[in-house]
Amino acid sequence: MERLDKIIASQGIYSRKEVKQLARQGRITVDGKAVLSSDVKVDAENSHIAVDGSEICVKKHIYIMLNKPQGVVSAARDAVTPTVIDILPDEFKVRKGLFPAGRLDKDTEGFVLITDDGDFAHRILSPKKHVSKTYLATLGKPFDNVIIQKFKDGVLLKDGSRCLSADVRLVEDGENPVVEVILHEGMYHQIKRMFAACQNEVIALKRIKMGNLHLDENLALGECREISYKELCMITDEKA
Repeated sequence: MERLDKIIASQGIYSRKEVKQLARQGRITVDGKAVLSSDVKVDAENSHIAVDGSEICVKKHIYIMLNKPQGVVSAARDAVTPTVIDILPDEFKVRKGLFPAGRLDKDTEGFVLITDDGDFAHRILSPKKHVSKTYLATLGKPFDNVIIQKFKDGVLLKDGSRCLSADVRLVEDGENPVVEVILHEGMYHQIKRMFAACQNEVIALKRIKMGNLHLDENLALGECREISYKELCMITDEKA
């Protein structure tokens, strides 16, 4: 049970002060009955809360799949460059406390998960969990099959750091081949540094999957949608 003003304000539509005024005016109902005080305790999960007859779908947390374009930074705020929060539709931006769960480089495209659920973000980013991330990388030079074993063994980076075992496979051959890379960690510029250590270079990179959840192919660059509970379980490999 939580205070009504806190519940409604948490959805980002009204401030607690506005909720107080709405209640005084008799414009808020709980289970069809007008509530004249905003400090009453309400069961948010099992009650029907409405303002001016329009029901508010109360969500404790929200989870958003964004197809990030290049030139956008994975941060909640930035004084210079547009962020993944800045490009969300207004219907999502009203939600307070949103942040990207993990990062993609400014010039990398693809799947970014945005949420206001810190506990969930910690679970999927924890080194103990090792939630896999899958990428498509376009290379500047032909693909050498020797790289497959180097990735499997754990690439030794030029600064002396050794990566965890990773998988790489050829998707499209040619002068600028496309490969799929599956990582189980998230070091800074990791894929670019791994290929550089193998005498190759990454000229384009896109994240296409987190855990077992694929980036929705219907989302154009810059578009997003909510993630269902069943899909969240695909990220963490848990039963829905």
